[in-house]
Amino acid sequence: MIKERLMEIKYKFNLTPTKPSIIDLYISSGLNRPTKDQKRISQMYSNSNLVIGAWHKERLVGISRSLTDFCHCCYLSDLTVREEYKRSGIGKKLIELTKEKVGLSCMLVLLSAPAAMQYYPKIGLEKV
Repeated sequence: MIKERLMEIKYKFNLTPTKPSIIDLYISSGLNRPTKDQKRISQMYSNSNLVIGAWHKERLVGISRSLTDFCHCCYLSDLTVREEYKRSGIGKKLIELTKEKVGLSCMLVLLSAPAAMQYYPKIGLEKV
């Protein structure tokens, strides 16, 4: 069932999802964000310059949100995947696509939630 879903995942660039779908994703994934403040969620996305969404049909199942200059540094502010889609490669793919968009000379920086500290080394990121 999960493999079938993964084949149907579509990745979309710089398409800001609706606030309710973003909030629903954050709640589902357990990512601590200001989900009760729609205005703040809106500002977070309007001030980001690289957003990549992972979609299963019409449902947002993962997202990466970054601020970058596309030449030196990219701060990956949000990386999250809906709980029932975790451990399926979506997060790894979102990071790969982010790296691809910013280029090889651009450093990727993120702050990890303590619960995710074990995840990032498994996909090739190093702790600094």
